[in-house]
Amino acid sequence: MDLTQFGINNPDVCIAGVDEVGRGPLAGPVVAAAVILDKEVFIAGIKDSKQLSPGKRRQLDLEIRDKALSVAIGWAEVEEIDRLNILQAALLAMKRAVDALTLKPALILVDGNRCPRWSYESHAIIGGDQKVPAISAASIVAKVYRDQKMIEYHDQFPQYGFNCHMGYGTLVHRQALQQYGPCVIHRRSFAPVKEVLTAE
Repeated sequence: MDLTQFGINNPDVCIAGVDEVGRGPLAGPVVAAAVILDKEVFIAGIKDSKQLSPGKRRQLDLEIRDKALSVAIGWAEVEEIDRLNILQAALLAMKRAVDALTLKPALILVDGNRCPRWSYESHAIIGGDQKVPAISAASIVAKVYRDQKMIEYHDQFPQYGFNCHMGYGTLVHRQALQQYGPCVIHRRSFAPVKEVLTAE
């Protein structure tokens, strides 16, 4: 990637890619990952997590964690999403992920159109998960982590089918929400959940 567009002339500078998953679901946390890849190590198949099968994501997640210079996860819980709003909660999750890195990056590239408020040199890149390998890697790590959390929640609340839809507002999920009402990991500030609560 040409870093001169960001005013970076040293190709060896430490760069972190950041992405988040889980803005859209009706339940569960929003999760972000920050990844600093080793420029000397190539990881084949890295791309936007949405373009990969669950099995391929898990395989790449293990390889990224093994070969990257630093990988960190951050998240915001449902209570924070409801209190702050989903955008601010996603930005908070990104900040927590970057703060947890064992290496401090000289530059952070964030997927999307805005960066959190922090002291790092950073740039938001729309479609960055398809353009920047470190962001693609972050999208994979965040997706695998969040999916695993939702599968764990399924064990606690099997009636909602979290292991199938990961909290997104599918027909099956909405029907379960109508039948059983929301559980503790449902986002009460989201309209479909709020409607059920109002009707009770």
